[in-house]
Amino acid sequence: MAGEASSSDKVKLMADLLRSGAVLTDLSCPACASPLFRLRSGEIWCAQCQKKVVIVKEEEEAKEVETLATLSQTETTIMMKIWEINERLRTEDDPEEIQRLSEVIRVLLENLERIRRIGKRR
Repeated sequence: MAGEASSSDKVKLMADLLRSGAVLTDLSCPACASPLFRLRSGEIWCAQCQKKVVIVKEEEEAKEVETLATLSQTETTIMMKIWEINERLRTEDDPEEIQRLSEVIRVLLENLERIRRIGKRR
């Protein structure tokens, strides 16, 4: 199969990692079960997948998934509210109501930005 590394190529990649100062860990890749390496930078790396692997405890992982799901749902809700208020704003003629609706959109956009910043930190 084109694109797939042979067994000897994989061993060579692992040897290259060791020569560059990486350390073989007792962990295996959750995707391919290949041994994982700790790079000098501290990152965990799978030589076979050629990807960084993030190790988390199951309890932490469950909390992380729950938090990300909540952030995603909140982001969706805010986007829907912005859309709804924007639709009202399009047809509004009263300057005071336009100002009020604009203020609500501004606050929602600020909250959306905060949620996205929190999501990026995770």
